[in-house]
Amino acid sequence: MKIWKLDRLQDLFAALAGERTLYIPADVAGQAKFTPWEPGMEMTKALNTNRSAKDLFFPQVEDLAAFKITGRQIQVEDNREDVEDFVIFGVRACDARSFSILDKVFLEEPADTYYKNRRDHATVMTLACSRPEATCFCTALGIDPQAPGGDVSCWVEGENLYLQANTQKGEALLEKLPAMEEGEKPQGDASVFDRLPLKDVDFSVFSEKALLHWFNSPVWEELSRSCLGCGSCTFVCPTCQCYDVKDFDTGTKVKRFRCWDSCMYSDFTMMAHGTNRPTQKERFRQRFMHKLVYYPNNHDGEIGCVGCGRCLRKCPISMNIVKVAKALKEGSV
Repeated sequence: MKIWKLDRLQDLFAALAGERTLYIPADVAGQAKFTPWEPGMEMTKALNTNRSAKDLFFPQVEDLAAFKITGRQIQVEDNREDVEDFVIFGVRACDARSFSILDKVFLEEPADTYYKNRRDHATVMTLACSRPEATCFCTALGIDPQAPGGDVSCWVEGENLYLQANTQKGEALLEKLPAMEEGEKPQGDASVFDRLPLKDVDFSVFSEKALLHWFNSPVWEELSRSCLGCGSCTFVCPTCQCYDVKDFDTGTKVKRFRCWDSCMYSDFTMMAHGTNRPTQKERFRQRFMHKLVYYPNNHDGEIGCVGCGRCLRKCPISMNIVKVAKALKEGSV
């Protein structure tokens, strides 16, 4: 276990950024986000960023390719830029778990090479939580916020930052840093998580009954009635992975982009005949069935949520996965 003095945190950032781009959670235009570190840039005081670190692996808009058409000949241009090694510092345990959920989608064969390229070049430095918010419920999903994982785990206690390498990537990174003191891992105070209001939310019930039991629940109609279909929940969610592919004719070539999509939108999965989910109820149900039932059914019972609480904080009508899970379990709103 390595020890770095907190009053020299800027020196640590400078050392990490010496050979590669370093991203830290910082306040930019009034919002906490992962942004490239520059000398003097301070970490945000917020517990978590507005949007997750998912953006660094699965960006909101991505230039995939371009096509030049000359007569009957089509020339394909690979527009991706070379991804250099980079470090993400300050990833919380919830976001670190989200990477494993996304990996099961994007790294299944055939792997998404755009996503894989970024994952291969990233070193993730997590930061343990000691002051969770009332909207946090990661512990209900089996996540330990004081054992955040990643390539390097970090803890803050007193005047020190403690660093522990968990992978070969992490070991290689710490070896490049200036010499540090050795010490014992801080114990932390787990009792604060036992006092969270959402710690006892039961998600295990969704693996106990058949898919159609939840799909045909009568509560969907009432739950979805006030939904605005704005998609805010999907855009702040660290595990949402839906996207659309758009082609644009520039006059000289056709450019193809990938951009985030939302199952809450009326044109989601639009086809020539129309959409398969024409009502807000069906679109609302799709989002939460995917998180609570479809994804777990395909991935050994793992819920497609990490309890970060972003959807609780951002929904304009105070609808969220916790409220949905409770209503489904009880069979009423």
